[in-house]
Amino acid sequence: MTDPMPNIEGLVCPVPLLHNRQVVLGHGSGGRMSYELISKLFLPPLDNPILRAGDDAGVVSLPSGDDPHALRLAVSTDSHVVMPLFFPGGDIGRLAVCGTVNDVAMMGAEPMYLTAGFVLEEGLDFDLLGRVIASMQSAAHEAQVKVIAGDTKVVQRGKADGLYINTTGIGIIPKMVNIRGSNAQPGDVVLLSGTIGDHGIAVLAARGELYFDAQISSDVAPLNSLVSAMLHVSDNIHVLRDPTRGGLATTLNEIAIQSNVGIQIHEDSIPVKPAVSAACEMLGFDPLYVANEGKLIAIVGKDHADELLAVMHSHPLGIDASIIGTVTDEPGQHVTLRTTLGTTRLVDMLSGEMLPRIC
Repeated sequence: MTDPMPNIEGLVCPVPLLHNRQVVLGHGSGGRMSYELISKLFLPPLDNPILRAGDDAGVVSLPSGDDPHALRLAVSTDSHVVMPLFFPGGDIGRLAVCGTVNDVAMMGAEPMYLTAGFVLEEGLDFDLLGRVIASMQSAAHEAQVKVIAGDTKVVQRGKADGLYINTTGIGIIPKMVNIRGSNAQPGDVVLLSGTIGDHGIAVLAARGELYFDAQISSDVAPLNSLVSAMLHVSDNIHVLRDPTRGGLATTLNEIAIQSNVGIQIHEDSIPVKPAVSAACEMLGFDPLYVANEGKLIAIVGKDHADELLAVMHSHPLGIDASIIGTVTDEPGQHVTLRTTLGTTRLVDMLSGEMLPRIC
């Protein structure tokens, strides 16, 4: 007599809960929940072609003389709620400047001006605030941008974790540059400017949640000088994106959706620092989903890939750059990973919230 089939009802993974009534931390992850929040709640009532493009910055054209499209601006805004305010390699001030500079630069624009809005919590120490402002000044000088307007608000004690910062950036896009998330083409090559996961693990270490001594510093840096160097040698850059919240995997999925293509990446080509890899292994994280603040993805024409990689290697922010994959015409807008074992697995957007309050 054969054994009866086992009851596997309790072993089947349940359908994920839908959080469509209240905001939860996962909506700030930069992953699938953020994507759905924006596409279902924010975009329909605010819809317009500029916003609908879904890029890191909106592109607007200003009439100039006889040419109605002579001047194009990239405009981006970002809010920063990182916890703690200071972490190895950076702080909320440097993060606010670099994050917005990078969003503007990812359109191929030259960042020019920033605005800054500060939400200050009652009881915030003036010396700490002064350190943050000095850090913003240093980062703005490094990125060669000016803070031209600002605002301050104060909330009751216990309502703001010390300090939140909102920044808006404005940059000028050169006439011949056309970089969009929707421009990836089958046959293109995917470049990555350096190691992934540094920022997320550095912030986590600063919270005292690693339980071992991790010598990891955030990669937070302004990327506009690297972008400028790349544009100087090639006009065949189709997509630029900085993989911040949601990490490399989520950002590549966003590009695949925007461009209606597939993307295949190779695990053994993606640089990860040993300390980051060890921390992720201990905590059960995948480095592909950990936040970065000083790295970029470039999707470029195949014939220009080697030249651009050489330029990236010659820049301080691209020393560890590598070719990590290709764009395919596979249907389904999927991102796949060729593993070190020779197998292929699907790489989806980040689901839920891996590390809240990371930027």
